Parts: sequence; structure tokens; C-alpha cells
Amino acid sequence: MPEEDLVELKFRLYDGSDVGPFHYSPTATVGMLKERLVSEWPKDKKIVPKGASDIKLINAGKILENGKTVAQCKAPFDDLPKSVITMHVVVQPSPTKTRPEKKIEEEEEAQQRSFCSCTIM
Repeated sequence: MPEEDLVELKFRLYDGSDVGPFHYSPTATVGMLKERLVSEWPKDKKIVPKGASDIKLINAGKILENGKTVAQCKAPFDDLPKSVITMHVVVQPSPTKTRPEKKIEEEEEAQQRSFCSCTIM
């Protein structure tokens, strides 16, 4: 694919630092962007995604869907020549489905401690 047809993207992380810029084909999907972002994630960050499903990409105020292509996600004002598109990255770990036993026991103890034995006459 000719260089002029590629889209240049960079990803803004939660602390204001950037990953990229990288060149992508307009037919690349958001899922592909997330996979590359996970592989290029800086090792010195406190928050690290475990996989692409832990990442949400935001462009022009919209959360991008995995099946959409880069061309479908571009905002109209991004058509300027040689412009770099900045996508914001939100790391949101997948919720766990099971609660650890220790946490359940702690919650039960807290409920027992908050029991009030007051009598009103």
C-alpha cells in the first residue's frame, strides 16, 4: 500500500504519555489496533492491560468498536494532509466473575460487627 494511503495514529495513555505514532492501513480494525497497543505497552507503567479486551479506544469522543475499520473511525477533520490522529486509551480490566473466599468472609464479619443491640423504651 502506498505511504500516502496509510493513516498515522498515536495513542494517549492515562498519564499523558503517548505510544506511537504508527502507520496503519485504513482497512485495519480497531481490534488490530488494540492488539498492537498491548504488545507495545510501556513496561514502566503502573496500569498494564492483560489483553486487548481490557482496552477501550476513544476518538472524537466516541468509544470505538472492535469490528470497525480505521477509515470508519476517522473524524471528518482528520482528513488534513500529514496529520497524526490521537486516540485516547482507557484501561478497564475485565470484571472477575467469582469473588475470592477471603473477601466473602471479611464482608460477613463486617456485617456481624455492625449489628446494633440498642433498646428504645
